Amino acid sequence: MRLGAGASHLTYCTNIHPGETWAEVRANLGRYVPAVKKQVAPDRDFGVGLRLSAAAAAALAEPEALAELKDFLRREHLYVFTINAFPYGVFHHKRVKEEVYLPDWRDPERLRYSNQAADLLFELLPPHAAVEGSVSTVPGAFKAALGGADDVVRIAAAMIDHVAHLVRLHRTTGRTIALALEPEPCCMLETVAETVAFFQTYVFSHAGIARLAAATGLGRAEAEQALHRHLGVCLDLCHAAVEFEDAADCVRALRAAGIRIAKAQISAGLRFAPVTDGTRALLMPFDDGVYLHQVVERNGHGLRRFTDLDEAFAASDAHAEREWRVHCHVPIFLDGLGAYGTTQGFIRDVLAAHRREPVSDHLEVETYTWDVLPERFRNSDVVTAVSRELAWAARQAA
Repeated sequence: MRLGAGASHLTYCTNIHPGETWAEVRANLGRYVPAVKKQVAPDRDFGVGLRLSAAAAAALAEPEALAELKDFLRREHLYVFTINAFPYGVFHHKRVKEEVYLPDWRDPERLRYSNQAADLLFELLPPHAAVEGSVSTVPGAFKAALGGADDVVRIAAAMIDHVAHLVRLHRTTGRTIALALEPEPCCMLETVAETVAFFQTYVFSHAGIARLAAATGLGRAEAEQALHRHLGVCLDLCHAAVEFEDAADCVRALRAAGIRIAKAQISAGLRFAPVTDGTRALLMPFDDGVYLHQVVERNGHGLRRFTDLDEAFAASDAHAEREWRVHCHVPIFLDGLGAYGTTQGFIRDVLAAHRREPVSDHLEVETYTWDVLPERFRNSDVVTAVSRELAWAARQAA
């Protein structure tokens, strides 16, 4: 839904609803999205943040399935403007952990899947040409999986090849779709500084521009413009807060580097300040065995990172004064959960900046861990929870 005349689109990511096949995704769309719309946007069109696994994307690409979805969207006054193509495979109810990044951008299958997601988004975008699309994706690869600089070169080349696909779509349709890399703790791109360095060194570089120009026939100036238009970031506010980013500084740094914030995911993580002897017991219910819960510690010496909760728990050289921030998406409308703090303050800061100057045209609430949150924090049905999150985000952003 639009937050105002000509303003940003606000939605939620449907990855909160478990479903990997197209039949499961389609059933979830019918069951949940109109009910959310009824609560938050009863008299206006409502945007959908569509999550598609590779299997679901392949099935949706069949003409009958695509036509049926378009008919459903028209009937229900819905439109799709963004797709989450980060998790390629199963994302719920089994161990995901570091496998969520596979296939990464070293694998040609990631490029093929991303091209198909863009093709589907072109088909689903509303007819108004001013509505652009975004597809969020893995931030290159899981950092521990990288073999060296050659891997980063391969990853950048694959992303530029995808931009060439987006350029061809733009030429034939006039529609703009941007690939949005989503920095995340313990990944190739985990901080804004790393993200800026990657774009400057490998994407907006002479070699990056030349690769796109050769693939598309564009001149150098046009190729450079296309890279800025079609490749950007998905700024996940939980991830950035866990990394102890400063809200104003990270937005400013991306803008200064000419990196488009194609999508901002409005999400909150856990915060413990200070870490005490009781922190482990408080966190144990969140150790779900499904998702990575990266921990970033700030202590008197700087930042220290742990890939998952068990590593943080096992750290024996604890500093006396320390704060933990944990990658575990929790409802954004809660500034605390009893003994638990959250990073909601970071969301407030970013959306306050958004009110002054839009951070992104695409805002997407993403609390995908709803079904693995400890029971006492799931005190309403998912439609009510999502609607409450959207209403809270709209108040902060408008």
